[in-house]
Amino acid sequence: MTDVVTAKMAGYIAAGICMGIGALGPAIGLGLIGSKACESLGKKPECADALFKVMITSAVLVESIAVYV
Repeated sequence: MTDVVTAKMAGYIAAGICMGIGALGPAIGLGLIGSKACESLGKKPECADALFKVMITSAVLVESIAVYV
């Protein structure tokens, strides 16, 4: 009985670790998108509308990858 419980616990721990590692990539990607958008807005504030569209599109793509992982 204890072998079955130990195997299930190991499976749950492994699943949690995998989900945590899988969430790191999209989190870093979204952070970089936001960082670079702020840099670009500081350099060329007149391009805010075009930059916003590209930033939102990129964020959507990163989040869709996060859903599939």
